[in-house]
Amino acid sequence: MAADKTEQWGNREVGAEARRLGADLFGVADLAACAGLATDPPDLFAGFRRAILLGVRLPDPAVDGCVEGPTPLYYHAYAVANQALDHLAFDLARALESRGHRALPLPASKLLDPAAFTGHVSFKALGRLAGLGWQGKSLLLVNPELGPRFRLVAVLTDLPLAPGQPLRNRCGSCTRCTDACPAGAIKDVGTEAQYASREEALHFDRCAQLCVGVFAKRPHIEKPICGVCVRACPWGQKRRGRADPEIEAKKGRSGRKEGNAALRS
Repeated sequence: MAADKTEQWGNREVGAEARRLGADLFGVADLAACAGLATDPPDLFAGFRRAILLGVRLPDPAVDGCVEGPTPLYYHAYAVANQALDHLAFDLARALESRGHRALPLPASKLLDPAAFTGHVSFKALGRLAGLGWQGKSLLLVNPELGPRFRLVAVLTDLPLAPGQPLRNRCGSCTRCTDACPAGAIKDVGTEAQYASREEALHFDRCAQLCVGVFAKRPHIEKPICGVCVRACPWGQKRRGRADPEIEAKKGRSGRKEGNAALRS
C-alpha cells in the first residue's frame, strides 16, 4: 500500500521507523549548525535542512577480541554493520521520499580520499551535533549507553525535524584509550566540544601507518581498521560489577565501566 503523503512525520514517527528498520541509535543534526564542516562535494548539504543519524551496535564479543589489534571476527562485524547501515539508510530515505520529502542516504563507510581517511562528511561530527554522544580523546563518538561500540550512517533530508543538542563531554581524566593505543597515537587531550583538527587529539600519522601498514595486511583483515580504542573505552563495556566511568574519571583513575543511557531523538 502506498504511503499517505498527508501523514505528518515528526521525530517520533521517523525514529520509530528507523528502529523498526533496525537502528539502535537515532538522532537529528541541524545542518545550519554545520558551518565549516568539510564535505565532499562542497555543496553536499544544498537543499537539505537536517541530517538523520542512524547507528547500529557492534557485538561485544567481536569488540572484546581487539586486545592488540583487529581480528577477523571484528572485521566481519565491522563490515556487516556497514552493510546493514547502508540498507537501513536507503530504506529510510525511500520512506521519506514516499511521503514527499527529499532524502539522500550517504554511504556508511566510503573513503573518497584514502590518504586523508575522509569520506563525504564526518558522521562523528554530525552525531555529536545530533546529541548521540561526545567526541572522545580517541576522536571516536562516545555514546552514554553504547560507548564507541557502534557504527553510524546519515540520511540528508529537507524534513524540518527537531534537532538534538550536543552532550557534555564525560571523558574526564580517563586515560584508558590513550594507554591502550598500540600506535601511541592518542595525546590524552580533552575537549569540551569538538577538536579543531584531528591533529589536536591524535598523532594521526601514527594511527594511519599502523592501520594501513600492519593491520590491513593481516590475514582476513581487508581494511585499515584497529578496534583497540573501541574495546578500551569504559563507556562501552558491560555495566555489571563495575563502577560508573564518570565517577572513576573524577577520581583520577582510568575509569571502569559504563554509565546511563542517554539516547536522543
